[in-house]
Amino acid sequence: MSGKHITRRSLADIRQGRTDWSKVDARSDQEVEHDVAADPDAAPVLDAEWFANAQLVQPEPKVPISIRLDREVLDWFKGQGTGYQSRINAVLQAYVKAHRKAG
Repeated sequence: MSGKHITRRSLADIRQGRTDWSKVDARSDQEVEHDVAADPDAAPVLDAEWFANAQLVQPEPKVPISIRLDREVLDWFKGQGTGYQSRINAVLQAYVKAHRKAG
Protein backbone atom coordinates (compact mmCIF):
# COMPACT_ATOMS: atom_id res chain seq x y z
CA MET A 1 0.00 0.00 0.00
CA SER A 2 1.37 3.41 -0.92
CA GLY A 3 1.88 5.93 1.85
CA LYS A 4 1.04 8.91 -0.37
CA HIS A 5 -2.73 8.36 0.02
CA ILE A 6 -2.66 8.18 3.80
CA THR A 7 -3.61 11.34 5.67
CA ARG A 8 -2.59 11.49 9.29
CA ARG A 9 -4.54 13.59 11.78
CA SER A 10 -4.18 14.11 15.46
CA LEU A 11 -7.07 13.59 17.85
CA ALA A 12 -7.21 17.37 18.36
CA ASP A 13 -7.67 17.92 14.60
CA ILE A 14 -10.53 15.45 14.44
CA ARG A 15 -12.37 16.97 17.40
CA GLN A 16 -11.97 20.55 16.18
CA GLY A 17 -13.85 20.08 12.93
CA ARG A 18 -14.53 22.85 10.40
CA THR A 19 -17.44 24.61 12.08
CA ASP A 20 -16.87 28.28 12.83
CA TRP A 21 -18.69 28.39 16.17
CA SER A 22 -18.20 32.16 16.53
CA LYS A 23 -20.31 32.65 13.36
CA VAL A 24 -22.95 30.26 14.68
CA ASP A 25 -23.10 32.05 18.03
CA ALA A 26 -23.36 35.47 16.31
CA ARG A 27 -26.54 34.55 14.38
CA SER A 28 -29.86 35.84 15.64
CA ASP A 29 -32.90 33.64 16.24
CA GLN A 30 -34.66 35.37 13.32
CA GLU A 31 -31.80 34.46 10.95
CA VAL A 32 -31.92 30.84 12.07
CA GLU A 33 -35.73 30.70 11.74
CA HIS A 34 -35.54 32.25 8.25
CA ASP A 35 -32.97 29.68 7.12
CA VAL A 36 -35.01 26.80 8.54
CA ALA A 37 -38.17 28.07 6.77
CA ALA A 38 -36.27 28.38 3.48
CA ASP A 39 -34.82 24.86 3.69
CA PRO A 40 -37.10 22.40 1.83
CA ASP A 41 -35.50 19.45 3.67
CA ALA A 42 -36.00 20.87 7.17
CA ALA A 43 -38.62 19.26 9.39
CA PRO A 44 -41.47 21.55 10.40
CA VAL A 45 -41.04 23.46 13.65
CA LEU A 46 -43.04 21.73 16.36
CA ASP A 47 -45.00 24.07 18.60
CA ALA A 48 -46.67 23.65 21.99
CA GLU A 49 -49.97 22.62 20.36
CA TRP A 50 -48.26 19.77 18.52
CA PHE A 51 -46.71 18.49 21.75
CA ALA A 52 -50.03 18.83 23.60
CA ASN A 53 -51.75 16.59 21.02
CA ALA A 54 -48.87 14.17 20.47
CA GLN A 55 -49.37 10.55 21.46
CA LEU A 56 -46.62 8.09 22.24
CA VAL A 57 -47.06 5.01 20.07
CA GLN A 58 -45.06 1.95 21.05
CA PRO A 59 -44.40 -0.67 18.38
CA GLU A 60 -45.85 -4.11 18.88
CA PRO A 61 -43.30 -6.42 20.48
CA LYS A 62 -41.93 -9.04 18.14
CA VAL A 63 -42.73 -12.68 18.80
CA PRO A 64 -39.73 -14.99 19.13
CA ILE A 65 -40.05 -18.07 16.92
CA SER A 66 -37.90 -20.74 15.40
CA ILE A 67 -37.86 -20.81 11.61
CA ARG A 68 -36.06 -22.96 9.06
CA LEU A 69 -34.52 -21.10 6.12
CA ASP A 70 -32.42 -22.22 3.20
CA ARG A 71 -28.72 -21.74 3.94
CA GLU A 72 -28.37 -19.51 0.85
CA VAL A 73 -31.13 -17.19 2.06
CA LEU A 74 -29.73 -16.93 5.58
CA ASP A 75 -26.17 -16.40 4.34
CA TRP A 76 -27.31 -13.61 2.02
CA PHE A 77 -29.17 -11.72 4.76
CA LYS A 78 -26.31 -12.19 7.23
CA GLY A 79 -23.89 -10.99 4.55
CA GLN A 80 -25.67 -7.63 4.48
CA GLY A 81 -24.44 -6.89 8.01
CA THR A 82 -25.96 -6.63 11.45
CA GLY A 83 -29.72 -6.49 11.72
CA TYR A 84 -30.34 -9.39 9.35
CA GLN A 85 -33.33 -10.61 11.36
CA SER A 86 -34.96 -7.17 11.10
CA ARG A 87 -34.37 -7.18 7.33
CA ILE A 88 -35.95 -10.63 7.00
CA ASN A 89 -38.92 -9.31 8.99
CA ALA A 90 -39.16 -6.23 6.71
CA VAL A 91 -39.21 -8.42 3.58
CA LEU A 92 -41.94 -10.61 5.05
CA GLN A 93 -43.88 -7.52 6.16
CA ALA A 94 -43.74 -6.10 2.60
CA TYR A 95 -44.97 -9.43 1.24
CA VAL A 96 -47.92 -9.42 3.63
CA LYS A 97 -48.87 -5.82 2.75
CA ALA A 98 -48.67 -6.53 -0.98
CA HIS A 99 -50.89 -9.58 -0.69
CA ARG A 100 -53.43 -7.97 1.61
CA LYS A 101 -54.03 -5.22 -1.00
CA ALA A 102 -54.32 -7.74 -3.83
CA GLY A 103 -56.79 -9.97 -2.06
